[in-house]
Amino acid sequence: MSDDELHAFLGEQKVVTCATIGPNGRPHLMPLWFAADGQKLRSWTYAKSQKAKNLERDPHATLQIEDGEQYHELRGVMMECDVEIEREPDKVVNFGMALFQRFGATGPDVEAMIAGQAPKRIGMTFTPTRTISWDHGKLGGTY
Repeated sequence: MSDDELHAFLGEQKVVTCATIGPNGRPHLMPLWFAADGQKLRSWTYAKSQKAKNLERDPHATLQIEDGEQYHELRGVMMECDVEIEREPDKVVNFGMALFQRFGATGPDVEAMIAGQAPKRIGMTFTPTRTISWDHGKLGGTY
């Protein structure tokens, strides 16, 4: 995908699969809502989650976003990322707000809910160091 196509694709998708390395050395894959911030992706999770513990031990992740069912429809992106963790609740709120705004949820009740959850969560900024994308629709029926 071109940069513009990738940007549009990220705008269409809402869930990323996040792979971290678990304590037993095996990949740990979990879905996350995300918000794009330029080339970076941002999300949040519970601070006690396995993915949070994995990222504290090794701040690297591989993200994958995919779409399509038929072979000629398959498209997606894989990003190898350095991950920055934010623990300060006043800043973690911004991660939650970005996610809920993306889903169209706004207002005082949503803000209060996010503020109440922020102390139990961490914010994560995924900075790609390597990006691979694909779009089988561009193959023109030749595989």
